[in-house]
Amino acid sequence: MPRSRTCPSFTAPRSRTSPSSTAPPSRTSGRAPRALAGAVVTLLALGLPAVAAPTAAARPTGAVTAPSPATVTVTGEGGASAQPDIAVVVAGVEAMAETPRTALDTQATAATALLDAVRRQGVAEADIRTESVSVNPVHDYTDGAARLRGYQAAQTFSLTVREVGRTGAVLQAITDATGEAGRVNSVTFDVSDPAPLLARARQAAHEDAHTKALQYARLSGHRLGRLVSLSEDATGYPRPVPPAADAAAGGVPVAPGVIRATATVTAVYALD
Repeated sequence: MPRSRTCPSFTAPRSRTSPSSTAPPSRTSGRAPRALAGAVVTLLALGLPAVAAPTAAARPTGAVTAPSPATVTVTGEGGASAQPDIAVVVAGVEAMAETPRTALDTQATAATALLDAVRRQGVAEADIRTESVSVNPVHDYTDGAARLRGYQAAQTFSLTVREVGRTGAVLQAITDATGEAGRVNSVTFDVSDPAPLLARARQAAHEDAHTKALQYARLSGHRLGRLVSLSEDATGYPRPVPPAADAAAGGVPVAPGVIRATATVTAVYALD
């Protein structure tokens, strides 16, 4: 049986293209990467920095920033009052003599009488405190010339009277015991523990701020939201000081009045 002959296969030679010729773009999916790679090679050949192709993650997303929530800022004020339960009496003695020693001895005698008198009125040792002791020369001036008149010695005490109703009796006892040497400088009524009074003032200030914020929220067509911030601006604790009593009068009258504490706060609320 005669063997069949096969025809040799030939492959057409590839055409050579000149450097200026450009192959038609391929329609395959790999067209873009090849083109980008060629661009990078061209940039490197020209000595220019290569620029990476933008990715989807690097593109701006166009996110919109949410607006800041509406808020209202108010100031709250509050106060509270209480009856005083103590009186602080500042009293002392003065003495004048020709020598410092004599003046100091005379003052010491009057000071001892003062202390004995207030102790008999029930003032405890822990509530008696010396505020100052002094001995100073006293001069008279005539036609511009100074003449030594003597020396003045003085001592001042702070006395806490824990029975307010006995304040007048303590003042009277001081003047009776010290005579012309006695001095009453001031009487201040107070509360022994101001913390509860200040707490009530702060509560009143907080409630005042909340009430104001509620009103502003309604007026602006909102609902009052959460409390954003709260700060205390000031607290006040004035102590009423009556006019100095006439120590020479019998049965010294006093008027305790009331003690008042105040507080001011600034509050910021969100508006829904």
